[in-house]
Amino acid sequence: MEHLELQNVSFSYRDKQILHDLNLFIKNGEFVTILGPSGSGKSTIFQLIGGLEAPHAGSIILEGNDITGNRGHISYMPQTPSLLPWRTIIQNVVLGQELKAKKDYETAMEMLRKAGLLEYRNAFPHELSGGMKQRVAFLRALLSPQPIICLDEPFSALDELTRQEMQLWLLSIWDQYKKTIIFVTHNIEEALFLSDRILVLSNKPARIKQEVVVPFSRPRNEEMMFSGEFLRYKKLIHDFLKEKVDQK
Repeated sequence: MEHLELQNVSFSYRDKQILHDLNLFIKNGEFVTILGPSGSGKSTIFQLIGGLEAPHAGSIILEGNDITGNRGHISYMPQTPSLLPWRTIIQNVVLGQELKAKKDYETAMEMLRKAGLLEYRNAFPHELSGGMKQRVAFLRALLSPQPIICLDEPFSALDELTRQEMQLWLLSIWDQYKKTIIFVTHNIEEALFLSDRILVLSNKPARIKQEVVVPFSRPRNEEMMFSGEFLRYKKLIHDFLKEKVDQK
């Protein structure tokens, strides 16, 4: 059974149609990337899933329940870490559990240990590097009670080497906890390296025009990015995206 499904979803903003008759499904424990050029409606999909906006048509179904327009069903990580500067690192990690009667500090400490951040548990965000802040933000999302994590281009502000390091780290942590992840990016290599499936958006009004099942086994490593098959899939997806742009 699908974990999350968008059924015939359409959305407009100020008389401009952003999404039209969009259908997608995400299975439990999948890592799925939504890929498209800037301004194609990727972040709008997150806003709809998160209940920040309501579609003008269609439904959003989570584990058989209609959650259209309802908040609180996903954990969201934006492009910037958005850590609270007056809270320590451990306090930021457990922030997503605020609605719970009891915060799980034991699990939070174990996650910080696995992330190599345990010694910074009582530090404040300004004392951490950009990559370290992103790790904290992801741990916060991972520890939140919601079953789905939405990651909105979380590594776009990092330099290339730090970005690759964060991609490997993300996969190692995800492999341990296997939460459902929906990842948004416009970086083809990043999408191929991380994902089980890639959903390619059309031009506005956006629909899912192509689905690419990523053939590479797990665990992933950096060497695969230089293989002939990886480059072939990169060109395939590049051609899909270029076709959408050329049709504007």
